[in-house]
Amino acid sequence: MKSIKLSASLENLNRFNAWVRKCAKEYELNLKKTERLMVAIEEALVNIFEYAYPERRGEVELRCYRGDRGKVIFEIRDSGIPFDPRLIHDPDTESDMDSRKIGGLGIYLMKKMVDEINYKREGDKNILKLIVFKDND
Repeated sequence: MKSIKLSASLENLNRFNAWVRKCAKEYELNLKKTERLMVAIEEALVNIFEYAYPERRGEVELRCYRGDRGKVIFEIRDSGIPFDPRLIHDPDTESDMDSRKIGGLGIYLMKKMVDEINYKREGDKNILKLIVFKDND
């Protein structure tokens, strides 16, 4: 398992992104999977940076490891307020733009970019797993 832990701050986004690219390459993810994964992780990180720590500064740990059956798992851990993105309903993408509710598109996009999302709260930690299957496209 590889990991990086940095302050939950937008100024660290490029460092997280570079680390994710390096892990994806080491785990032999193709370019399409890597790009989709980058979108999902960036969305998750920016949400943490903006909302997880409303009254204090916090940290984010990003882990990368191999799972069973060709899975590559990127795990995002923070001690911010509890938030399970799986509970956010997908936005209405069929109706007219003017009648749609604002928000939720980033999480919707995050869900579409990876093969599987898991979330749990363990003690004071949010643990979000973004999983890609190495062998399918």
